[in-house]
Amino acid sequence: MKSVKVEADRNYITHEMVKGISNNKNEPEWMGERRRESLDLLGSLALPTFGPTLNGLDLAKIKYFVDPKFVETKSWDNVDADVKNTFEKLGIPQAERDYLGGVGAQYDSGMIYHKLKDDLAKQGVIFENMDVAIHTHESIVKEYFMTKCVGPSEHYFAAMHGAVWSGGTFIYVPKGIKVTMPLQAYFRMNTEYGGQFEHTLIIVDEGSELTYIEGCSAPKSNSSNLHAGCVEIFVKKNAKMKYISIENWSRNTYNLNTKKALVDESGKMEWVNANMGSKVTMLYPT
Repeated sequence: MKSVKVEADRNYITHEMVKGISNNKNEPEWMGERRRESLDLLGSLALPTFGPTLNGLDLAKIKYFVDPKFVETKSWDNVDADVKNTFEKLGIPQAERDYLGGVGAQYDSGMIYHKLKDDLAKQGVIFENMDVAIHTHESIVKEYFMTKCVGPSEHYFAAMHGAVWSGGTFIYVPKGIKVTMPLQAYFRMNTEYGGQFEHTLIIVDEGSELTYIEGCSAPKSNSSNLHAGCVEIFVKKNAKMKYISIENWSRNTYNLNTKKALVDESGKMEWVNANMGSKVTMLYPT
């Protein structure tokens, strides 16, 4: 595939679009600035030339923010009936009842459900929608979000993600806490020409342990969709982290993720990734 460069402020992602996403989420100024910096970088980076061809991906048609128009809730009874039925078919509520310590569910560009078991919350475990964490835990998110692990300058789709990211998961496990029940987040793309750019930020502090499961899926359609999420994991000294990703996409989905972990002394990081059905899957474990 021929490498091409795109002037970001004159094409499919504009400064107005990025500002609109930030304003929609009432983000602090520093995050709006990081989005703008990522967009400026995007204009100077080339599409990747390695791996499968991206010729079928029409970036001009992608919808970079799809508002689910639902308010996040901690009760499945408050989730829209059709959306709830989709997640019931995927088995997410049942899995939560059976063996999970907490669940987050995202529909297109926004989280619609998020809940952590009370006993984990009492131990200081934080498990939140990233859009919420940017306000409730601003200082720690500001320190770690795309500053130490994955940077927007690493490649084209990292810069794109930094500009238009939405939703995702923030997890912090305090020192010495061992989370024995897995936490899970599930991301559902449900719009033609949809783009999904959730951000996962996990910090497992010294001597702590966590298993996190991430699931993704999309229905069949006649359009080309884009998934360009980002996962940043920090495993502190003597901590243990297991990340499990199960992604079952439709054949029209271009799955272009960036996933990376920084592991301190005597820490342990395990990755288990299963990607099925997508038209193109490329991971950037930089």
